[in-house]
Amino acid sequence: MQRRFRQVDVFNDGIGLGNPVAVVLDAEGLSASDMRRFSVWSNLSECTFVLPPTTPEADYRVRIFSLNTEFAFAGHPTLGTTRAWLDAGGAPTDPARVVQECEAGLIPVRVEGDLLAFRSPPCTRSGPVDPDTLQAVVEILGIEAGDVIDAAWVDNGPGWVGLLLDGPDAVLSLRPDASRHPGRWDIGVIAAHAADHAADFEVRAFFTEGSEPLREDPVTGSLNGAVAEWLLASGRASAPYVARQGTVLGRDGLVRISQEEGAVWVGGRADVVISGSAEI
Repeated sequence: MQRRFRQVDVFNDGIGLGNPVAVVLDAEGLSASDMRRFSVWSNLSECTFVLPPTTPEADYRVRIFSLNTEFAFAGHPTLGTTRAWLDAGGAPTDPARVVQECEAGLIPVRVEGDLLAFRSPPCTRSGPVDPDTLQAVVEILGIEAGDVIDAAWVDNGPGWVGLLLDGPDAVLSLRPDASRHPGRWDIGVIAAHAADHAADFEVRAFFTEGSEPLREDPVTGSLNGAVAEWLLASGRASAPYVARQGTVLGRDGLVRISQEEGAVWVGGRADVVISGSAEI
């Protein structure tokens, strides 16, 4: 069956420089296995499926797959799905705000011209990382424990553990290897840029999917939202600020962090690159 389809470049500073997401509109009737199969076939870090909402407070409902794993929430798929839904003629109750329904609940998304921003769900796990996990992450990253300024759980869905390093060069030079530590890993690495840099922080995100080797995500909304919650609460950052991600992969991702009444908002560009239909 033909279903409307969009591929959206999210958090880009120029088309093709962000993180793509596949969005299948009109996903009614698809089973979880159908969605999982198409997501794997897309070979993108995430694929989303838009469904009618189950509550009048939401404009649409979405299911989010990272290859064969379903997520309760993910950041760049949220902005990409919102852009695809709007591009396909979606009309929100409030023109300045779209409300997305997902497994994590209702996620408001601001519409500010070319920019979209979602309200980051609060972390479900935070605080210090246990010594064994931290040691394993240090070994995966190929660094020494003394290179870590701070570490914390920054989990708002995917399960991120965050490490703050001393300077962007330390982040950009990482060549991680998880072969000696099999299992599920979601690792975010952050460092502050000098005051005269266009971005305030450099970010990289590494994750495993099933039995596959560790992969790097180009630009990661969920991680940046959770990291912002950590950095703002600890006084290591003040909002608004800009994070750069994807540099090593040849991307130029820019994530704009703001804060309002204690809530973190994660924003950036989201541009439709491919528009058509998909046979599913």
